[in-house]
Amino acid sequence: QVQLVESGGGVVQAGGSLRLSCAASGRTFSNYAMGWFRQAPGKEREFVAAISRTGGSTYYTDSVKGRFTISKDNAKNTVYLQMNSLKPEDTAVYYCAVRRTSYYNTNLYEYDYWGQGTQVTVSS
Repeated sequence: QVQLVESGGGVVQAGGSLRLSCAASGRTFSNYAMGWFRQAPGKEREFVAAISRTGGSTYYTDSVKGRFTISKDNAKNTVYLQMNSLKPEDTAVYYCAVRRTSYYNTNLYEYDYWGQGTQVTVSS
């Protein structure tokens, strides 16, 4: 069993930055790929970014490329999402997730454990 706790959400003006953190329990965190997803009101949950087990490979949805950066600190059992140049359309609840393999996937159904989510609101 893996438990995930997100933090770092909040309200920010357009153009601002936030850094989300996701702390994981369990000693096998370093064996897993991680992903960030988001869900806006009335919309389906969508893929944002993902990182491989070692952190050596990352992938982003087109709308956040060049603005968001995902990173993984296996020593701290934590994955981060640095979000810069935020836009109102980035407003959503952000979730981190664990995939119990070495490599990531953009399909949310491929992930095994989820955090409770953290709200990000970007005002115009």
